[in-house]
Amino acid sequence: MAEGLPIIIVNLKTYEQGYGADGFEICKIMEEISIEHNVNLAAAVSAIDLVDYCDNLKIPIFAQHVDGVNYGSHTGSILPEAVRYSGAVGTLVNHAECQMNWEDIEATISRCRELGLLTVLCTADVKATEKGAHLNPDMIAVEPPELIGGDVSVSTAKPEVIADSVSTVSSINSDIPVLCGAGVKNQEDVSKALSLGSKGILLASGVVKSSEPREALMDLIKGL
Repeated sequence: MAEGLPIIIVNLKTYEQGYGADGFEICKIMEEISIEHNVNLAAAVSAIDLVDYCDNLKIPIFAQHVDGVNYGSHTGSILPEAVRYSGAVGTLVNHAECQMNWEDIEATISRCRELGLLTVLCTADVKATEKGAHLNPDMIAVEPPELIGGDVSVSTAKPEVIADSVSTVSSINSDIPVLCGAGVKNQEDVSKALSLGSKGILLASGVVKSSEPREALMDLIKGL
């Protein structure tokens, strides 16, 4: 994963601008910027859009969630094999808006590992980050939930959460990069997060809900 760092992952969530043709347009802008400026950009998209986006874009596409199930009677579940078949490179796990218990988190990370899908485990604080690091996900994104979608980034409001998370994860498995999330809006937020030891950013509204997503992304990548 080191060759793909630092990285900015944009989570399209279920915003009005974040699915179908509108979401694709944001991802197409990300693709153009990624190629033109040689930066690592990726998108986490709706399961419904995975195949279309993966087939028609050159940036890495992540699922927003998968379930740690095997083939069988799991109506409504998102099967890891189906996500891999779509062409996605990986998935978010345990996002603050789609939380899972630890048993399910472990099962999901394990199933994804079997299939070669990258996992970005989302955690709310240093304690959860420490517990999650023992499961050896491919990345950990620290996002204090009270700051998600807000106007103040975690790197400004709670820099110690990033620094302590980086230190904790490094002591358990130094190969796991820590990403920073929640409230990230501009290049200063990105550069500060990286200065604290983060290897990238997970964000959503700062790009997806922007009236000028290209300009928002161009500003963000300056922080890399």
